[in-house]
Amino acid sequence: MTLTDRPWRSALYIPGSKERALEKAKTLPTDAILFDLEDAVAPDEKPNARRLLADTLDRGGYGPRALIVRINALDTPWGEADLAEIARARPEAILLPKVDRAADVEVLAKKLDARAETAGTRIWAMMETPLSALNAAEIAAAPRMAGFVLGTNDLAKDLGARFRPDRLPLVTALQLCLLAARAYGLVALDGVYNAFKDQDGLRAECEQGRDMGFDGKTLIHPDQLAVANAVFAPSEAEIALARRQIAAFEEAEAAGQGVAVVDGKIVENLHVATAKAALAKAEAIAKLAAI
Repeated sequence: MTLTDRPWRSALYIPGSKERALEKAKTLPTDAILFDLEDAVAPDEKPNARRLLADTLDRGGYGPRALIVRINALDTPWGEADLAEIARARPEAILLPKVDRAADVEVLAKKLDARAETAGTRIWAMMETPLSALNAAEIAAAPRMAGFVLGTNDLAKDLGARFRPDRLPLVTALQLCLLAARAYGLVALDGVYNAFKDQDGLRAECEQGRDMGFDGKTLIHPDQLAVANAVFAPSEAEIALARRQIAAFEEAEAAGQGVAVVDGKIVENLHVATAKAALAKAEAIAKLAAI
């Protein structure tokens, strides 16, 4: 699967310094793995972590999971070394932290262009600062861009916002990033939910992110996978409705009509497109589970 045709319900952060966690991730039901060399790795562990992660990725064994590596920012003492070491493992994507503007992505893109082994490597951006939200459209249009990951903890810190269950202080920033991602065809993953033992709170935040339009949720603990995978997958009821909408619209078209009615509601081309997208997502999830 490519970065654009797979489900993105769940994306689990895994510290690049934890060998046991790296091996366990090969068995977890996560759609994507975000291997972390930044926040999850202490400064004195970073050299060993990048070597361990590169060697682990070289050996493979992660099946169809999307594999994305978050390096340290290129203006830190570790970013350049991270990129040099990880490049040999040919990751699907590099996740760049602290992106403020398109120029940050362009610097990384040029470095990837200079390496033959990273010809197919895409760039994802951590959207975690006020500037990243304000510049989301130009970042989305930058070279090699494939996805946004919302860094809601850092964003809340920079805004001076309080944590609320409805995330009202963050909604504008979330929507700006979503608008840019959709305008430029990027994947958009919602930020983490910190209380990893609170399944009800996680479900509520996943449902909010899903309803806003996010493709999935970034996660900090394997116990969060089941909820995210369930919430961001089409339900049986949604699948059944999608099939009925498509069938009704096709029948209406055959009769020379431009709209159909299902359950007392108008069904037009745009509803059919949404229905087909839901069925395609369900099919992709089923294929992933079968691998």
